[in-house]
Amino acid sequence: MKKIIFLFAFVISVAAQAQILDPVKWITSVEKITDTEYNLVARANIKPGWHLYAQDVPEDGPIPTTFTFDDANGAFKFIGNTNEDKGHTIDDPIFQMKIKFFDNTAQFTQKVELLGDLNTVQATVEFMVCDDTRCLPPTEVDLVFEINERGTLKSNISTSAGLQDNASINKMLYGMSPTDVTLVSGKIEDKKSLWSIFGLGFLGGLLALLTPCVFPMIPLTVSFFTKKGNQNKASGIAKALLYGFFILLVYLILSVPFHLLDSVNPDILNEISTNVWLNVIFFLVFLFFAFSFFGFYELTLPSSWTNKTTRGESAGGLIGIFFMALTLAIVSFSCTGPILGSLLAGSLTADGGAWQLTAGMAGFGVSLGLPFALFAMFPNMMNALPKSGGWLNTTKVILGFLELALAFKFLSNADLVKRWGLLKIEPFLILWIIIFIGLALYLLGKIKFPHDSPIKKLSFFRISGGVLVIAFAVYLVSGFRVNKETNTFTSLTLLSGLAPPVGYSWLYPSTSTNNLKTFKDLKAGIAYAKQVNKPIMIDFTGHACVNCRKMEEHIWPLEKIDNYLRNEFVLISLYVDDKTDLPKAESVEVNRVNGGKRLLKNYGHKWSNFQTQFFKSNSQPYYVLLNSNGTKVLNEPVGYTPNETDYANFLKNGLEVFKNSN
Repeated sequence: MKKIIFLFAFVISVAAQAQILDPVKWITSVEKITDTEYNLVARANIKPGWHLYAQDVPEDGPIPTTFTFDDANGAFKFIGNTNEDKGHTIDDPIFQMKIKFFDNTAQFTQKVELLGDLNTVQATVEFMVCDDTRCLPPTEVDLVFEINERGTLKSNISTSAGLQDNASINKMLYGMSPTDVTLVSGKIEDKKSLWSIFGLGFLGGLLALLTPCVFPMIPLTVSFFTKKGNQNKASGIAKALLYGFFILLVYLILSVPFHLLDSVNPDILNEISTNVWLNVIFFLVFLFFAFSFFGFYELTLPSSWTNKTTRGESAGGLIGIFFMALTLAIVSFSCTGPILGSLLAGSLTADGGAWQLTAGMAGFGVSLGLPFALFAMFPNMMNALPKSGGWLNTTKVILGFLELALAFKFLSNADLVKRWGLLKIEPFLILWIIIFIGLALYLLGKIKFPHDSPIKKLSFFRISGGVLVIAFAVYLVSGFRVNKETNTFTSLTLLSGLAPPVGYSWLYPSTSTNNLKTFKDLKAGIAYAKQVNKPIMIDFTGHACVNCRKMEEHIWPLEKIDNYLRNEFVLISLYVDDKTDLPKAESVEVNRVNGGKRLLKNYGHKWSNFQTQFFKSNSQPYYVLLNSNGTKVLNEPVGYTPNETDYANFLKNGLEVFKNSN
């Protein structure tokens, strides 16, 4: 049921690599304006796929880019504020605000006036960068502007004679050193491939086959190829096979423009998917599709398109067969268009982008083209096909109800981003209950639509289908049961990713993540894990980490995942952007993994240093499973893993390694 309702809501898991990421390089230059006035220019070169936030972001948003200049005891004064490039502004779905960022390059300029002799200006820039799957903790870099060397470029990269032993510092800060931690490899199942997405597209094509726009075309077209005069049977079969292939090709071609968009700007599909107004448009489009399936009007492409493709059929040979396939795609649009719209919307609102769309289109095209090829090779099989009739329109109306339900998913997306409070979990479930009760009444003959044939007797399909839909409506009603452990409504597995989070509620609002017992201090968490003899999950996260919130809000509450986190592991969440000052005893200078030194000023510095020193990674979210002493890594750590099965396998594997080693 879940696959049919939301056929194309899928994502590809992206696991973080255990490496130190350094996607931004800073260079400085000085532009002389007059003998006493200069522009101090700091330029950020940003690796493709990453973006840097602007100087001004709304409160409670991500970490802004901030410059701190050493005024050398009043040797210069500022003229105006630090200017920056135009950049891009997007509606961020997690922070629920417009946020400005830069990609590729960003230039910041501060005009100063010298008040005395000065050769260099020292400055520090603090910044945060993210890509589509992770955010890095706030980073501070020292900058040097050479006043007496106009136009000279200076890199910010500092050098170090070598990494010194941080053992004593690590013992003091974390109670252990990297050498105390050993890796125990564990096997994790492979990520879901595009073949599964192809399969969902294939299912969508099968649904399209069972509509009155496509199904009657199968025997007619096969008969045309196999019984056409002046050609042998083998030639007819070959042309029918080619016809099926060209149907596939037509739908593959439809996905090409999205690859072009993806290559011009890798972030563009992600930006589209997070746009609140696009989700509102999808809502309206799906309403339009639904009422078309109900039979109140027909969706048709311009007749001139059909006329042109029909004329192309007369060309004969390969070109003529291709235009026949194109004509089929056009004339069947009233039935295939809404299903293709679901495929497009699902791809744009997921993380896989253009390749997901191509995989889904391929599955859709294969399932449409395959019958023509099979029945051309084995024409006797057509005798087993059911006759066209009212059941075709029934299938179309059923799809209309599913399109209507899916429409509210997109309205829910917009509501979650803007926090309008219109479509919280209660009204969403009520609307879906009404929709599926309506579908059940339709199947049982209590509701009729314009093109329905008279029902003399309810078929087994209608009765059994109606019973199944009623059962699903009862399942939706069970979503109003209150989970006493979390004090929220019960999360429905089949609606994962479709319905709003159960904490987004009028009656039982919740701001915590399933009320999980969470430690914010490493030593305290390890001490508790030793006491209860449970393995540890370290969650390297951040207040300003978008994908951390996605995992916590959409994956952690799932029943299977929640059971692991609540009952099997001790959860330690370490925020790498926590600005709370460290105690003086812990505010120490440490060596960076990739060279240079840094002063640990706050808890964010402490935990990001822990992540890089011990696990050679600096991206978030990042999940590490340890034994109860914190001295063994149980399996390969993972990053952003939005697939429930993959994440559950990660937790299950680590738990098994822990139990086997005890």
